[in-house]
Amino acid sequence: MLSRHEVPERLESLHDAEPTKLTHLGRALSQAAVAAGLVDVAYRIVDSPVGELLLAATSAGLVRVAFAREGHEAVLESLAATISPRVLFAPGRLDDAARELEEYFAHRRQSFDLPLDFRLTQGFRREVLGYLPRIAYGHTASYAALAAMTSSPRAVRAVGTACARNPLPLVVPCHRVIRTDGGQGAYLGGPEAKATLLALELELTT
Repeated sequence: MLSRHEVPERLESLHDAEPTKLTHLGRALSQAAVAAGLVDVAYRIVDSPVGELLLAATSAGLVRVAFAREGHEAVLESLAATISPRVLFAPGRLDDAARELEEYFAHRRQSFDLPLDFRLTQGFRREVLGYLPRIAYGHTASYAALAAMTSSPRAVRAVGTACARNPLPLVVPCHRVIRTDGGQGAYLGGPEAKATLLALELELTT
């Protein structure tokens, strides 16, 4: 159901009187907007063991996965500024992503098979993200080991930055990169989220 702050002022009376119908109306409008090609960035929010996740996709693929601690409103504003202001809550475009994440958290999936849109990262950071799927489910690699795979094997700090600014965490598994001393290291979703993901994967591989 739409919350009050998501309802246009002119429709607030409908929200109180017939919330279910208003929700259906909102979904129908979003589907029509997507079908008409009026939506450049569709988004939805899903629950997960690491908190609510905002999923956003363009016509090219999943473009952003954001943790609640990043501030979903701020993330949407950033997407509007960097990609297009035509951002809309249109969950249908994210059905596959939501389903695969649910399977991942239920131990029924170890890798993702989704079209990805990497437009939010370029250059060396993009190169680093390309190597992350090589770290197998349930395994970890150090920032230094990951750097050694790239065209700049000494750029350990830059690898850390690329992981920290990964726009597609979970799906592009930067949580599998840890410090050389075995420490967990930083994570965009916070240390508890990283620990949860590492423990989740370890459950199935031990």
